[in-house]
Amino acid sequence: MRIAGSVALVTGASSGIGREVARRLAAAGARVLAHGRDAAALAELDATPLVAELAEPGAGGRLAEAALAAAGRVDIVVNNAGVGWAGPFAQMPPETATRLLAVNLGAPVELTRALLPGLADRPGYLLFVTSIAGRMGVAGEAVYAAGKAGLDTFAESLRFELRDRPVQVGVLVPGVVRTAFFDRRGRPYERERPRPVPPGRVADRIVEMISRDLPEAYVPGWLRGPVAVRSTLPGVYRRLGARFGGGGAASAGLAPPVVQRDRGA
Repeated sequence: MRIAGSVALVTGASSGIGREVARRLAAAGARVLAHGRDAAALAELDATPLVAELAEPGAGGRLAEAALAAAGRVDIVVNNAGVGWAGPFAQMPPETATRLLAVNLGAPVELTRALLPGLADRPGYLLFVTSIAGRMGVAGEAVYAAGKAGLDTFAESLRFELRDRPVQVGVLVPGVVRTAFFDRRGRPYERERPRPVPPGRVADRIVEMISRDLPEAYVPGWLRGPVAVRSTLPGVYRRLGARFGGGGAASAGLAPPVVQRDRGA
């Protein structure tokens, strides 16, 4: 996908991964439409700001309308915005569960549905930032993991549907990323390993995926290992989870037990 001259919509661009992606796409010659909730932070970017709360019903569709009104078309969509919550599922407030599913799954589906008619018949790229939690499960983040697993499967299914079209679908699976997310979700990241990666590293990989039409990437790359353990040795994976307190290979130290990051939703 040629980035220079394209129109790119990045959700969750107020901070974290989304902010770094917006900067890199603008530097590569794209016209960037930057979505977020912090108008002041968006104003600092070389981008057209689109302020919206994705937890609201129908927000994905309204964001698509605003993007098309601002630029006339969208060639690249980086579905990055996300929110999290940490703690036992039984203690999770119902409204929090609803918000997580709306932002992490519902809004990206709505946004993609609204923009797809203009994308399907010309070169384009749909990028979904999921999470290692969605591929492995994480104790204490059941709803977040479920939302990311749904987004992962949605992207894979969409890729099959669009196999004969010029638009590409990519999935970026990150682990722990060094942002303010952990402060905002209510539980800090306290493990010494794995160390959080900087958001710029994730953004670099996303831009590479778009420019090369890559279907999938992990950051860091070693995260493929525990996913393979879960797929090929599920019994071993679950025994590790029982021994180390939930999260399978993640709890055993093969992958991070807490994996979401602030994406500026």
